[in-house]
Amino acid sequence: MNIVVGITGGIAAYKAVSVVRSLVLAGHDVHVVPTESALRFVGRPTLEAISRNPVHVDLFEGVAEVRHVAIGQAADLIVIAPATANSIAKLATGLADDLLGNTVLASEAPVVVAPAMHTEMWRHPATQANIATLRDRGVTIVGPAVGQLTGTDSGPGRLEEPDAIVAAALEVARRHGLDAGTPAAASVADLAGRRVVVTAGGTREPLDPVRFLGNRSSGKQGVAIAEAAAARGAEVTLIAANLEVASPGGCRVVPVSTALELQEAVTAAAAGADVVVMAAAVADFRPADVSETKIKKVDGQERMSIELVRNPDILAGLGTAPHDGTVLVGFAAETETDPARLLELGRAKRRAKGADLLVVNRVGWTHGFAADENAVSVIAADDTVAAEASGPKMSVAHAILDVIAERVAPGAEPITKDTHPA
Repeated sequence: MNIVVGITGGIAAYKAVSVVRSLVLAGHDVHVVPTESALRFVGRPTLEAISRNPVHVDLFEGVAEVRHVAIGQAADLIVIAPATANSIAKLATGLADDLLGNTVLASEAPVVVAPAMHTEMWRHPATQANIATLRDRGVTIVGPAVGQLTGTDSGPGRLEEPDAIVAAALEVARRHGLDAGTPAAASVADLAGRRVVVTAGGTREPLDPVRFLGNRSSGKQGVAIAEAAAARGAEVTLIAANLEVASPGGCRVVPVSTALELQEAVTAAAAGADVVVMAAAVADFRPADVSETKIKKVDGQERMSIELVRNPDILAGLGTAPHDGTVLVGFAAETETDPARLLELGRAKRRAKGADLLVVNRVGWTHGFAADENAVSVIAADDTVAAEASGPKMSVAHAILDVIAERVAPGAEPITKDTHPA
């Protein structure tokens, strides 16, 4: 497959080297088209050495061979990573004042864009409108992720990890009938034809039109699982609860906010599903009464009490109901620091909820939620540890899916269901 990798002028340009390398190792012919600004961050010799092809930048080079359109005409797939706010605006309006812009306009190949910019730039209405325009045209948007940015800034706008970009790009290629090659994490098709439902993010329970009770989940791990499952051939429905990271391409996305909305959406989506992964952080309680107007403080008031009522236990509801033929995967985020005790908490929760697998991880003030990396243990139906994984959340997602894939593979042993949880 002939792949063009466009690189624009952001600090995250150094990560594009890994994207190019992975695509080359997968057996593809990769041509890098950086902007002049991108070469201020990554040198041309590096890009030529990694891509194994000459790197062109100047719009007026190779005029005799009409290079400014030839590169785009020959492309089977175009990946732009990173894509700055400026480059996204140019793509949305069809500007072609450099070789990369001409390449995109001269191509009928599918386009994958991985944004990277500061949070304020990403959230700006102009950028969001440009992203919506590109999506309407069929462009696949990968990320951005939530995490550390340049300097001390942190938030949504971080370039998605290279393996996630590659996985999404090759999934787009497969959907267009192209030969996507065989990179290790992205090429596995062991979930082809399987229906996978993933919940991600954190629910919010309103107190009034202004305030809510919520949690610190960004949805990054759940989104990574959904994206990885799609890359492995699954038909994915993502139940998205207030995500702080962009939804992945290749998935049907159902936005929800509260626990009751999530329950309704996942119950409907789970019917006939092969796999249900409950990665969302769901509120255990909600306010008994929701004010229709903003709650005001009263002069002299030092305390305020809020009555809470219990939300339904969605995982337990799915686990105790008959679900033969569906692998139900729960998540347990615990603050326990002792590894042995953490596993025991996970085993107890798996049994109580009737889940077939349970992914347990430790969270705290500075790790777990909204982080780029994770460390998990996957507990099986017999209470053994089926897998342990740590590292970038996309890598952890694939490790979890490895365990799931074994259980939905043709000829796999049926899972012993817990029909009477402890």
